[in-house]
Amino acid sequence: MRIVLHTCCGPCSIYPLGVLRNMGMEVMGYFYRHNIHPFTECMKREATLRDYADQMNLKMIWQKGYELEEFLRAVTFREQNRCRYCYHARLKASALVAKKGKFDGFSTTLLYSKFQNHALITEIGQDLAKQYGLKFIYHDFREGWKQGIETSKALGMYRQQYCGCIYSEKDRYYAKNEE
Repeated sequence: MRIVLHTCCGPCSIYPLGVLRNMGMEVMGYFYRHNIHPFTECMKREATLRDYADQMNLKMIWQKGYELEEFLRAVTFREQNRCRYCYHARLKASALVAKKGKFDGFSTTLLYSKFQNHALITEIGQDLAKQYGLKFIYHDFREGWKQGIETSKALGMYRQQYCGCIYSEKDRYYAKNEE
């Protein structure tokens, strides 16, 4: 089976890539960047992923542009539901890449994180798969959480401390500064 794997960053790609390849899948990575703020953070994540993809012989598709304003317009006044929009945007873009490239399906490294809403990701992924005539590959990659962290540290990878958007950066750092 040939699939597109939405890849949010290098460290979160380690375990899912290994599992999918061990399942006999041919994996093409796809980096979606509009949700990663600020731009300097996006570039750090992209550089780390580029290095890792080269090491792992993972072919990648790199999203062009940087639609910060589009992301912010979509979530302004809906900040509590921003993850739904973000999941949908990333998974839809991945599904469209898979459809255009005649892949069998798609998945996401979001399923590696213990901080992400797996039920919502799965719901959105399955809906998009049905809409585009693809398969959404669900696997609970959280089982490899510690392994991925240890490997990323051993490789000296840049490891981000928040999901990606400016709101998650605030959630991560602001409360600490107020204490």
